[in-house]
Amino acid sequence: MTTVLDYLSAEHRQCDEAFAIAEEAAHTSDLAGCRTHFQQFQAAMERHFQKEEQVLFPTFEEATGNAMGPTRVMRLEHQQMRGTLAGMASALADGDLESYLGDGETLLILMQQHNIKEEQMLYPMSDRFLASVADQVIAALQEFQPEQPV
Repeated sequence: MTTVLDYLSAEHRQCDEAFAIAEEAAHTSDLAGCRTHFQQFQAAMERHFQKEEQVLFPTFEEATGNAMGPTRVMRLEHQQMRGTLAGMASALADGDLESYLGDGETLLILMQQHNIKEEQMLYPMSDRFLASVADQVIAALQEFQPEQPV
């Protein structure tokens, strides 16, 4: 049986891989390739954030009766990463790979710290608190369609 930890951690790895491909293009001064790969990465990140914010977090908060705990922190960190992603997109629009790479270093640190918190705390807690509805939660994550195009 797939768990929240398994499913969403796999998405983290997919996002990490997409990020690395865009970074490699930036390091080789491939602006067009970097733009293309960054757009794919940014869309994957936004889809992942929305899955958590619209499926996992509300279900977790309902089950635990706590909306001020780890999900609140994760939402704040999502906003911080969205801001960094916007800065990276702006740098690419300006053709500024140096600024893009600088923001990319910041984003990498944010993602690593965030993913550790989710994978070591939030996801295992979700698997415990949502055990009775685990199949429905995983199905909802798999079937999720963003409200806004990403």
